[in-house]
Amino acid sequence: MKNLNTRDMILVALMATLTTIGAYISIPLGPVPFTLQTFFVMLSGMLLGSKKGALSMIVYVSMGLVGMPVFANGMSGLSIIAKPTFGYLLGFIIASYVIGKLAEMTKEKENQKMWFTVIPFVGMFIIYLVGVPYLFMIFNTLITPDSPINFVTALKYGFTPFILIDSIKAVIAGIVAMAVVPTLNKMYSRA
Repeated sequence: MKNLNTRDMILVALMATLTTIGAYISIPLGPVPFTLQTFFVMLSGMLLGSKKGALSMIVYVSMGLVGMPVFANGMSGLSIIAKPTFGYLLGFIIASYVIGKLAEMTKEKENQKMWFTVIPFVGMFIIYLVGVPYLFMIFNTLITPDSPINFVTALKYGFTPFILIDSIKAVIAGIVAMAVVPTLNKMYSRA
């Protein structure tokens, strides 16, 4: 990404920081805790666009991989790669990019507000699409290789408990984006 100005760097850092805060608001529900991270992932794409949104999630994941305790339950380091939740972290990057790309595509459309109610759900399912198979793989190769779980069990651990609350977060993220994006657009048009 070329020519990030100071404002862009601040917004990218802010979204990475908010995602960290969202990780610390954590309720353990088995191998995958409930956090507010996904809310900020959805916002990062809608508010910052595809490249800067994905960059904010790359910064977030990178901070944790190098040892900063930014993941749920204060986890950090390269050992997180062997945890069942790492797939969701990878999904954050992809989801933020896709959400941002969809938001950019609807920027000039009259029905942008309607799209902002749909776009977060696309990102939410991308997170699940990456996270649940990774959880399944880690359980069956590292955690319980002698008694592998089936994919339905992986869904029970990493999808079913979260779908309702993540749907609520998606709706709220869409509402917040509808309120904030016009202000950000004005701010960028003045630059």
